[in-house]
Amino acid sequence: MLGLDLSTGVDGVVEKIEQLPTDLFAETLQSILVHLQDQNRAVDLIETCDKFQRAGISLDQKTVQDIIRLMSHYFRLAAKSNHSADILVSKLTECSSKWSKPTLQLMHKLWTEHGALLHAHQELLTMASIGRLVDIQWKLGMAVSSDTCRSLNSPFISVLMKIADTSGEMSYKSFEMTVEQFQNFYRQFKEMASVLETV
Repeated sequence: MLGLDLSTGVDGVVEKIEQLPTDLFAETLQSILVHLQDQNRAVDLIETCDKFQRAGISLDQKTVQDIIRLMSHYFRLAAKSNHSADILVSKLTECSSKWSKPTLQLMHKLWTEHGALLHAHQELLTMASIGRLVDIQWKLGMAVSSDTCRSLNSPFISVLMKIADTSGEMSYKSFEMTVEQFQNFYRQFKEMASVLETV
């Protein structure tokens, strides 16, 4: 329905949210809003789970991740569509009837305070859009001559990326890397993947 990978469905996640103390849920929402404003910082799943444990709330990591995903989804959707706090609350009640009035009031208040800033941030991201990676191909080869490989017969990795720009037009970018450069490239992609798992 929402395209979210939730372990228990929206109603199940909302039921877990409703078990949280208001101040703890507000703090979690603040972390999500900060993440959406500053794309370099992810919501720290382990830290959030620890906060819940210290407050006596026993939720597994998957459930906490579902809470973060659901709220991030709705905040992101509201920011992209420039929804008011009233519309955000309306969208939340459309997805589940399990929301309590105090929880919806809390989200209304936070969105009233932060919604305009998040929408402006989304507009900037849209204007600065640099395209979308459609395909990536690579092959391992042996250098016969190269400006980065000092000796002949050195292994290298050749990469070809297919990129769709914001208008949908395709372009291709290719480059070569030494094995050492590729290993660094690989490590950076592993770091990105681990950060994406928390979103």
